[in-house]
Amino acid sequence: MESFERARLDAYFAKITAQFTPDEQATSFLVTHLLPERPAFVRAVASLTRLRAVLPKPKSINPAARREVEKTTPVDALSRELFIDPEAALDYVESRATAEPIVLLDVGGYFAPTLTDLHDRFSGHVLGVIEDTENGHRRYADLDKLPCPVISVARSPLKDPEDFLVGQSVVFSTEAVMRERGDILHGRPALVIGFGKLGSSIARLLQVKGVQVNVFDIDPVRRTQALSQGFTVARDREAALTEAGLVLCATGAVSLHGEDFPHLRNGAYVATVTSSEDELELAGLPDVYTRTMVGEHVTRYQTTGHYFYLANGGNAVNFLHGASVGPFIFLVQAEILAGIRMLTRADLAPGMHEVPAVDRAAIAATWLNYFNR
Repeated sequence: MESFERARLDAYFAKITAQFTPDEQATSFLVTHLLPERPAFVRAVASLTRLRAVLPKPKSINPAARREVEKTTPVDALSRELFIDPEAALDYVESRATAEPIVLLDVGGYFAPTLTDLHDRFSGHVLGVIEDTENGHRRYADLDKLPCPVISVARSPLKDPEDFLVGQSVVFSTEAVMRERGDILHGRPALVIGFGKLGSSIARLLQVKGVQVNVFDIDPVRRTQALSQGFTVARDREAALTEAGLVLCATGAVSLHGEDFPHLRNGAYVATVTSSEDELELAGLPDVYTRTMVGEHVTRYQTTGHYFYLANGGNAVNFLHGASVGPFIFLVQAEILAGIRMLTRADLAPGMHEVPAVDRAAIAATWLNYFNR
């Protein structure tokens, strides 16, 4: 970032933190994509809480951003395994924040599997969770009983611009990866699996580029939405896979199981908008497939009579090019900061919550003052 851009961003977050300063300061753990602009957000979190650790998502770590954050805050390794085992999760949190009130800032539901154990057994007090993504929102909502408040910004209207621009970056990166091998989008029917906010954005952008788009979604309401927007809706996913030259996975759950891959058309490209651990069951792929890197970011899976290409190892394809959505990401980050104040008040019942509309309006107004230039 240019120095004047950095100064403007710091000024914006200073204004936001002044608006949402909590009466009592809690301790925090921050899961985040550690992208080039992210240190400013980390500093904002640290100004509102005692930030004990940043846990960057493994496939989205910018080295310079990491070095900058490490000057003031521990950066710990993040994995699903860390928060699947209750003993490991508890030991980790105790090592950083014994007997302290904590808020957990999440991207993708990492804390969900052991949240109840952490809440019930931690020597301090788990005030709650703030979740950023639809995938994570579902992981928390699917728990039988939430032991504490979970504030989700995943479905906030302030996230709509980010979702649209993430879709745009996914299409850009997918096309860039294909062009590295001399292939293009045109002439390849596309299948978009998942017609949520990201999937619908991807489908529209492909359509604008002249690509024939087929949509599959398990939700009948979303299928009607896709039809109303002019897309073909697949009745049979297996048949749709055999016809698609490009498959974009945007469900936040498993889109392709091991037995699905043999149905892909020869030479089809597969790309995802989230990590391979969420979207693709690659471990279930038949052992007869060999893997060969045929480009810097493309792997060919091949067996006798069949082959397909996987972009970026199955991880979010847009992170190949920074996954930038411009200043719109700062709207969502500000809403996360507002959520911190809500949790530190300790007056929310266990369950799913949203940031109030009045706080969203205040964030949007502040954002416009700094970035509508």
